[in-house]
Amino acid sequence: MILTFSAVLLFGLASAVAIKTRSTGAGAAVLLFLFGFFTAGTGAYGPIHDLVATLARFLSQLGH
Repeated sequence: MILTFSAVLLFGLASAVAIKTRSTGAGAAVLLFLFGFFTAGTGAYGPIHDLVATLARFLSQLGH
């Protein structure tokens, strides 16, 4: 069974948790940047989307 989620939904939830727990640091900054990026859909969408997609494919292949 394949289950898919929107990147905006995932980053939005993770951003809300980061803000609620007052997380600071590079990880929280990247998380909030990605949430803003995916919601805005700027001109840099292509390269960043490809990078995130490649990372997702890499992580999915680790279990096989």
